[in-house]
Amino acid sequence: MERVDVLKSQLESEPATGNEPPKSFGRRLKFIGPGLIVAATGVGAGDFIMASIAGADYGWALMWAVLVGAAIKLLLSEGIGRWYLASGQTFLQGWHSLGWWATGYLGIYTVIFGIVYGAAVPAVSALVLTALFPGSIFWLWAVLSGLAGFIFVWFGRFGFLEKAMTVLVGVMFVTVVGSAIVIMFNIGQSDYSLAPSVPEGSFIRILGIIGGVGGTITLTCYSYWIHAKGWKGKKWIPMMRFDITSAYIITAIFAVSILIIAAELLFGTGQTIEGNEGLVGLADTYGERFGDPARWALLVGIWAAVFTSILGPWHGISYIFADLVRLIQDHRRKTVTSHESISEKDTSFRIYLAWMTFPPMLLLFLERPLLMVLAYGVLGAIFMPLLSIGLLYLLNSKKVEPAYRNGKINNVLLVLVVLLFLFLGGGELVDAISG
Repeated sequence: MERVDVLKSQLESEPATGNEPPKSFGRRLKFIGPGLIVAATGVGAGDFIMASIAGADYGWALMWAVLVGAAIKLLLSEGIGRWYLASGQTFLQGWHSLGWWATGYLGIYTVIFGIVYGAAVPAVSALVLTALFPGSIFWLWAVLSGLAGFIFVWFGRFGFLEKAMTVLVGVMFVTVVGSAIVIMFNIGQSDYSLAPSVPEGSFIRILGIIGGVGGTITLTCYSYWIHAKGWKGKKWIPMMRFDITSAYIITAIFAVSILIIAAELLFGTGQTIEGNEGLVGLADTYGERFGDPARWALLVGIWAAVFTSILGPWHGISYIFADLVRLIQDHRRKTVTSHESISEKDTSFRIYLAWMTFPPMLLLFLERPLLMVLAYGVLGAIFMPLLSIGLLYLLNSKKVEPAYRNGKINNVLLVLVVLLFLFLGGGELVDAISG
């Protein structure tokens, strides 16, 4: 009987996957998926805007900041993936061990995130689509963009999401990186320097590029996408690291490409990029130089980037909400339900999916939903340092075997991330309150 209990415990701590993790470089490439989803989800309008502003205002001087920002997201995502595979617990289960205050905060943040993000990203998608199809109706494109995300996630499963995101990343690569290559072959006379520097007046801009506070909750979806992929147990940690590293290399290339395009087209011209409309303006300038087909191609790439930021959160944050509901139900029943039971078919998953799609449509008809945006800004500004502190605690705890805990370098880097985001978050709070 005791032997049966031991065997059962081992199976629960490291469930069977039905396959073995790949060892060779070539086979690992075929398994890439969850990392590509979380990285592509993060390369939305926000990152594109910040990279465009950096290129337009400072040429290539801040390329290092783009790369550092990708490295920070890689550090945090790897920690989230390592926690899940080494401990067998989802991100939320680990986060809950910090206390109910942490769970309550994440719950409130998730609810507000659904409303504000659910309105903002379809609106950006509509902005790009109206530029692609002049004369079309903005609010109709916004509604259709949200509905498309809802339908794809409601009727699809993780495998479909993975394939759709791979196609969108491919479109982004061909159009955005291709546009940068065209620019490089037609480079102007501007004097660019790749040497890391901090141009006068660029400090706050650098923090914005590195930080990317908006939408950072999507990083926490990584453990759920690993779970959906079927990676379970410590043996998958090397594959997870390969997956997430490859993904952020790809997305760093996208961000660098946008910086190159903006630098060549706008640096030194006196033109600036501000707001989501700046993305369309950048494509217009590109079209003036290389023709309408080039403009159209770049806009398609920008739209693909924005739509990944619809599909990813519509699926991933719904998983977090379903896990939150499961955790609360377990607390009330005084039981522990396996996270294996979470799926896209859960009622709570679909309730949040609907929450993120339909109520936000009302915000499209309001000029300035200040209260909701302010609340989202306040909660979002303090999320990243809390996430970093949480990972510092979890990945140095006894819940993770010594071999998979943080090393000194990881701990130092996470502390630096905390300090960076505390500074950046303070600035976001001031902007939210004053704005």
